[in-house]
Amino acid sequence: MEPFRIHILGCGSALPTLKHFASSQIVEVRGKFFMVDCGEGTQIQLRRTRVNFTKIQAIFISHLHGDHCFGLIGLISTFGMLGRTATLHIYGPADLENLLHTQMEMFCNGLEFKVEFHAVDTTQQQVVYEDRSITVETIPLEHRIACCGYLFREKPTLPHIRRDMIDCYEIPLSQIDNIKRGADWTTPDGVVVPHEKLTVPADRPRSYAYCSDTRYIPTLHERVKGVDVLYHESTYDQACAQRAKLYYHSTSCQAASVARDAQVGKLLLGHYSARYQNESGILQEAREIFPNSVLSNEGMVIEV
Repeated sequence: MEPFRIHILGCGSALPTLKHFASSQIVEVRGKFFMVDCGEGTQIQLRRTRVNFTKIQAIFISHLHGDHCFGLIGLISTFGMLGRTATLHIYGPADLENLLHTQMEMFCNGLEFKVEFHAVDTTQQQVVYEDRSITVETIPLEHRIACCGYLFREKPTLPHIRRDMIDCYEIPLSQIDNIKRGADWTTPDGVVVPHEKLTVPADRPRSYAYCSDTRYIPTLHERVKGVDVLYHESTYDQACAQRAKLYYHSTSCQAASVARDAQVGKLLLGHYSARYQNESGILQEAREIFPNSVLSNEGMVIEV
């Protein structure tokens, strides 16, 4: 099975601490690398996790609060110093385009690669990126400013052909793709071997949803139904529920409720308030509602 991994670069919130970096992740799918959010310090974390800068194809920004985008212009500048030539695609709220253009005129003249900006409608769930193997959809969220999450979905693959059947029936390599697509095989003496005997079912497509920042949305579970892994902000514990409501954030209980109602495989908690010296209470509250909850932490790699 091709890799599908989440690399946690930062899972803190707006106020910098010595424990957590601002929000940023790398989503690695079938050899492709995508960044989600780019808070301050992201480049340092890329170095520490040994994710190759040059492999990043696109960057998805959830919203224009600094802890989710202050690292973007520095990363673009570094791409230039590293000799990047491939186009960098950036997806985010429409207001990011003018800001990015101004910063690049000031700090990034003479780049040898193109930066292509794609404005996303944060109020709609729609596919904003697609290639042969995955799609990326926006997930409308409710924050103090325009904000959306992102949903990464693998596309279905073809069945696997059985190696022992290839050898048994001496099937030429030129016919393997046809068989994967549903063709039967006829032996030289006229025996028809059905496609189902020659193959095993394809791997089930996997999915990952990133939801940060947002207040609790009772209907959010409908948009992320059945995903394998859900990252949902859990800035506060239940004792700070009123604070969460005031600042349009979520508690760990609320994040766990979304995970439970969506019947996801695993819940990643993150975007912790700087008030917490450790997040054990956040985790405990979430697990009481959704047992397969884990704390995200810098340097973690989660297999989807």
